[in-house]
Amino acid sequence: MFAHRQAALDGVGALVAEPGALLVLGFVVLGLGVAMVLGHNVWSGGALPIVVSIIGWLTLLKGLFLTFLAPAGAGAYLSAVRYEQLFYIYAGVTLALGAYLTYGGFTMKGNPNAQGGR
Repeated sequence: MFAHRQAALDGVGALVAEPGALLVLGFVVLGLGVAMVLGHNVWSGGALPIVVSIIGWLTLLKGLFLTFLAPAGAGAYLSAVRYEQLFYIYAGVTLALGAYLTYGGFTMKGNPNAQGGR
């Protein structure tokens, strides 16, 4: 996303302009959110499990939002959150969260494949 900002923005714009694609994305994200909430709804044990649970619930809510959102509402939402102007901030938060979860997944105690868990 950092290397191809305009391509990412064009992709999001094309997705918002296509109601069918937005609905399919909503169903996929909704399914992923339900799977995460049902498979990992843990609210104790440190920061990492709680962050994963929060992401699961946010994914579920995002799926519901995308599924029931009118096509014009998606464009209004992107304008309201100033997606294009704050693109690098949104991408940076996503990158930092992904790096944290990746690091935590490979170093978590109790993970037989983790280097720190042996």
